[in-house]
Amino acid sequence: MSREYSDQEVFRREARAQIDQAGFEPYGYSWDVTHHSSDILSSFDESKHQPIDGVAKEPFQVSVAGRIMSMRIMGKAAFFHLQDQAGRIQVYITRDDLPEGYYNSIFKKLVDIGDVVGLEGYIFRTRVGEISVHVTRFEILSKALRPFPIEKEQDGKVFNEITDKEYRYRQRYVDLVVHPEVRHTFQQRARMITTMRTFLDTRGYIEVETPVLQPIYGGAAARPFTTHHNALDMKLFLRIADELYLKRLIVGGFDGVYEISKDFRNEGLSRFHNPEFTMMELYVAYKDYNWMMDLVEELVETIAIALHGKTDLKIGENTISFKRPWKRIPLFEAVLEKTGADLSGKSRDELAAIATKLGLHVDTTMGSGKIIDEVFGEFVEPHMIQPTFITDYPVELSPLAKRHRTKEGLVERFEAICNGKELCNAFSELNDPDDQRARFEDQVALGPRGDSEAMQLDEDYLRALEYGMPPTAGLGIGIDRLAMLMTNSRSIRDVILFPLLRPEVEEEAEAELDG
Repeated sequence: MSREYSDQEVFRREARAQIDQAGFEPYGYSWDVTHHSSDILSSFDESKHQPIDGVAKEPFQVSVAGRIMSMRIMGKAAFFHLQDQAGRIQVYITRDDLPEGYYNSIFKKLVDIGDVVGLEGYIFRTRVGEISVHVTRFEILSKALRPFPIEKEQDGKVFNEITDKEYRYRQRYVDLVVHPEVRHTFQQRARMITTMRTFLDTRGYIEVETPVLQPIYGGAAARPFTTHHNALDMKLFLRIADELYLKRLIVGGFDGVYEISKDFRNEGLSRFHNPEFTMMELYVAYKDYNWMMDLVEELVETIAIALHGKTDLKIGENTISFKRPWKRIPLFEAVLEKTGADLSGKSRDELAAIATKLGLHVDTTMGSGKIIDEVFGEFVEPHMIQPTFITDYPVELSPLAKRHRTKEGLVERFEAICNGKELCNAFSELNDPDDQRARFEDQVALGPRGDSEAMQLDEDYLRALEYGMPPTAGLGIGIDRLAMLMTNSRSIRDVILFPLLRPEVEEEAEAELDG
């Protein structure tokens, strides 16, 4: 079913037809780009490149391509701004520098804001001081049939008509074109991941790939997405974590492995949660959680300096320092400090009573670990702004972590909390196969009680442990959460190019019902 076109779209489609009829291709095949806008602006040398009486000592010849973002036509000449990945540059084009008739019949009448064009020319500075490209060759590379939101200016501030975040997430391609700061966010995210890879690679850790489709999900407490493999007639799960496969590789003899990958959890959406997200998981043999805390501090500090040149960053209303060392505090001490409640050594019923007194709802499906986690998440975590390691979690909360060497009932685990949210999770990894089996069995028992996030018993993983896994430190960092911090983004959707959204048809139907 064809849709109705707006007046602008009708005009642009007619222009496309006229370009065709004139013998020009409205959708080019390639263009040899020699420079980008930022290169030109940083490389221009007035003494060498500025033409005097039409001649420069060293003509600065360029071939560039990008999208027209604004246009000002003045009879026989015109100015427009060309936007490429690196930024924007002004372009000057005249009738006499183009093939006869092209300027009047094609450029003035059929070229629009939003069109992708290629051009060759030389660089000069205008009378008002703006570095520009003087066009000697011009070609349309892609005719835009839909108009982009137009930039407007009010009280010295430039803005456009896109104000709806939902629209921006759904049409990210438009968002990226009209909001340079959004492109910058994702360029920073890419730099962050590159910095992380370099940091790990230089230490000799090997990047690997593990299965996305798994017959048994594990490595975290979460609800999986399920699917079915037709040829094998078997149920499969999208991975919720990489942990169990990566630790199999430690058993296999690698001293350090990591993976940067997508994980999937069938959970709700929020400012901090997307069902499809990116994790970095690292496992290093012969190390423990104390060593891993030092590594996390160094890694995040390195990323902050790589992206911003400093360790103190303005994030929301807070200035956060990623400079080493970070504060370290045991979980129960942190809860006691914030609530006055001592959760250490308490039975499940005692914990339930404390949580209820604090105002939390506790139901029969919640074990001791779940109650402790709820208290921490409600009364402690949101108030931890500066990077802080919360250490020494109850065994019930950490079925894959090694028992604490000196503290009964606890494990060697830490979470880094920053700006009120978990940044990473790490253990001294449990390598006792019998202890691991018992904890898996405890997890399995939670399922019938209503815990939809209870782990499954993975016999193959237990078999791997029985061959012997060396002492190992493990780490999981949420890439999206870290990107939120490093780019000062309020929502996880701001750092995911294509976040999960309701179908547009469904949204339109709901809007009609609401109306």
